[in-house]
Amino acid sequence: MKFFKHASRKSVLFVCIQNAGRSQMAEGFFKKYAPKEYEGISAGTMPVSEINPIAVEVMREVGIDISGQKSKEITEDMIRNSSKIVNMGCMDKVSCPTLFLQNLLDWNIEDPKDKQIEKVRKIRDEIEQRVKELVADIKNYQ
Repeated sequence: MKFFKHASRKSVLFVCIQNAGRSQMAEGFFKKYAPKEYEGISAGTMPVSEINPIAVEVMREVGIDISGQKSKEITEDMIRNSSKIVNMGCMDKVSCPTLFLQNLLDWNIEDPKDKQIEKVRKIRDEIEQRVKELVADIKNYQ
């Protein structure tokens, strides 16, 4: 069985509620590690005006600049055009992306919102590891 449902599609969508922390970090790591023919996109169900500044800071510590990324609302086109969708993890039963998405990975990663920088670093490191595993799976199915 192929990992991606559409051979012609080569994008991965990372989703969470606000698209301000976890999904933005995942998009940044995916852009760094994924094969050139793949793109990473992140979006949320309730986007906010700015990305979490601590998430930006901890990503900068590992040489990835996500400061230019914007919080985006999930669209049907994003969903339709994605080979794989990754839910970063949410417990909100009203606006959680898993309520309306199928064929997704659920990473269940803690939200960095309102967390101290040390905790956000741990979340960043977990996201990096998960993205590396996802990229390895992609490379195995090419």
